[in-house]
Amino acid sequence: MENEIGGLIFSFLIEFWYLPILAILIGFSFWKLLPNGEKSSELSSSWSQKGKQALLFLICIGFFIVLGRGGIQKKPIKIVDAVNYGSINQSALVLNTPFCILMTIGKKETLESPKYFDEKELVEIFNPITEFKKDGDNNRKNVVILILESFGRENIQRGQTPFLDELIEKSLFFENGFANGKLSIDAVPSTLSSIPSLMNHSLITSSYAINDVYGLPKIMKANGYSTSFFHGAFNGSQNFDQYCKVAGFDNYFGKNEYDGSDAFDGRWGIFDEEFMQFFSEKLTSFKAPFFATLFTISSHNPYIIPEKYNGKFPKGTTKIQESIAYTDFALKRFFETASKQEWFKNTLFVITADHTSSEPTEPKFKTNVGKFRVPILFFDPSNPSINGKTDKNLQQIDIMPSIIDYLNIESKMITYGKSYQSEKDFVVYYLDNIYHYISGDYYLAFDGKKAIGLYNIKKDELLS
Repeated sequence: MENEIGGLIFSFLIEFWYLPILAILIGFSFWKLLPNGEKSSELSSSWSQKGKQALLFLICIGFFIVLGRGGIQKKPIKIVDAVNYGSINQSALVLNTPFCILMTIGKKETLESPKYFDEKELVEIFNPITEFKKDGDNNRKNVVILILESFGRENIQRGQTPFLDELIEKSLFFENGFANGKLSIDAVPSTLSSIPSLMNHSLITSSYAINDVYGLPKIMKANGYSTSFFHGAFNGSQNFDQYCKVAGFDNYFGKNEYDGSDAFDGRWGIFDEEFMQFFSEKLTSFKAPFFATLFTISSHNPYIIPEKYNGKFPKGTTKIQESIAYTDFALKRFFETASKQEWFKNTLFVITADHTSSEPTEPKFKTNVGKFRVPILFFDPSNPSINGKTDKNLQQIDIMPSIIDYLNIESKMITYGKSYQSEKDFVVYYLDNIYHYISGDYYLAFDGKKAIGLYNIKKDELLS
């Protein structure tokens, strides 16, 4: 996030004021505790010699820092940057072996294959290769996915989201919706490529970042859809633009591509209200059918809303909740504008959150189950039969197969989720080196070798 640092640094220094003070105190303590070294020789203790040594030391350190990070640009280059200089199929030609070794050495993210089952047993238990057969004509609707920043379940049950609450009543809403990661950067591959975050590094920044994945953008494109990704932050933020190239999107629209009234928030990018209006205008210009994803930004720390709305929205009990209410208002404005367009009634809208808030207040949202609860809903204005609330467990990685199933698209893919119409009822995610698994009413914690906890989450919500 090299572009945002200029605006965010002062906000973070104010919010985390104690960290610089702590750093100074620790540095001072080390200085006082370290013994004074004896002079090794008259030569090494002379001021001229010390000056030369210090200068040589600084030059060497500077040289190796520049060498290691790949230049003097704001952000060090990574393996995923290879897609900026050629297609995904040419990434191995762009990269070189020493660079890849330096970037991955010491990183314990290479996935091992534990032998819990033999291949035959494994396929019978779970097979990620999923095939959808077409039953009649394709349901060639446009598809719009809205990923709302930090809209965890706790944040939509406090009266902060009147529009989303209203939309839920017109949609198929999953009471037990779950994220497959705790970071924004985890949500995008989970939602669009059906790959959960099961490593200590996010997929987008890992050594697997440029693996060829047949996710939603490529599937939709193969079926005649134009594909676009929208994110109002600075281009390059969270590597979303690079992921979009790997995932196969036709277009990426960030702050640089925004064309509208001045709405820069001074920190992250374009306020949600104006960027969503820009999003609606672009959708109207696209040839149908189209597939588009929007990731909102305003309900992210430091939670800035436009000055013109100061005092308009309820403050709530935590810092984030006013910005949640603002984004809900921006969402309402988007649907008001979109509903007047010809493409609106022929569009499936899927809404979820990237992850939950970092400041849960209720005990049930502080558990290893509550930390992952997010809203997931499907809204089709032309199909009133796809509505109601269900207790079925659904996760972000289920969104891709659910869309393909709903649109009646014939496709063979690798997905670690399942369709919303499937009889399967599982959720899986990873946190703090523990695998978390939900099936029906039960939650299991597993450390890779043994089960370390089993709870009935319907009867024991606090996992006591």
